[in-house]
Amino acid sequence: MWIYLYIVKIVTVSVKRNLYSVKIAPYNILVMRKPEPASTRKPTRARKSRSLSAPSQARSVRGPARAEAAPYHHGALRDALLEAAERVLERDGLAGLTLRAVAREAGVSHAAPTHHFGDLTGLLSELAAIGFRQFNAAMVAAGAADLPFNERGMARAKAYVAYAQAHPGMYGLMFRAERLDYSRPSLHEAAGASFAGLAGAVAAKRHETISENALTLDQAAAIVRAWSLVHGFTTLLLDGRLEDVVGRLPEGSNAEMLLDAMLKVTVMK
Repeated sequence: MWIYLYIVKIVTVSVKRNLYSVKIAPYNILVMRKPEPASTRKPTRARKSRSLSAPSQARSVRGPARAEAAPYHHGALRDALLEAAERVLERDGLAGLTLRAVAREAGVSHAAPTHHFGDLTGLLSELAAIGFRQFNAAMVAAGAADLPFNERGMARAKAYVAYAQAHPGMYGLMFRAERLDYSRPSLHEAAGASFAGLAGAVAAKRHETISENALTLDQAAAIVRAWSLVHGFTTLLLDGRLEDVVGRLPEGSNAEMLLDAMLKVTVMK
């Protein structure tokens, strides 16, 4: 009898062990498949590269935002828009100068130019005012040179042409009256100063006083004659219309020498 009980006990223990093995096997499989905690898992090469690149991407996203906000913060957005407008004008011409193009060039919203200038005419007018101020400064500097009187007149004429060659887009805009609003104070003042400088140069040559508001026919003729000479030459030069004439001159001649010869006939007399 005791032998029978001993055999039953052995069988019972064996069955329990087998049942435990069956129950524990799925658990072992789940444990093997369960991912390690993030704190103990070693980063792979791919994860390392992502963790290093993320901050740089964040900086690249935040960078332009700060660049756009800076002009607003420092109150220099208006000047930045005018600088952008000049770049667009010289690169793409007057046809490519739009409010949207200026906004893109400056890196700001499309509404920014409208906020500061109202419309395209307003923007063009303020830009032309800058051109006239730069132009006038070049004339004044040339006329202030320590040269004899007649040579100062020639220097002013050459400065006129040189400015147009350096800023052809701006120069062209300055004389597009149909695109500008001369009632804007800045443009009215700058353009008036340009005419006053020309009238003053003619008055000095004639040894007389010329009023800005009232001209005699003879005075007006002298001013327009001087202006037509230099402006006409400059326009022909920029349009490439003088290449054929210069090509017929003696070897080594150029457009500047042609201008000198023209000025000597008019200014030096």
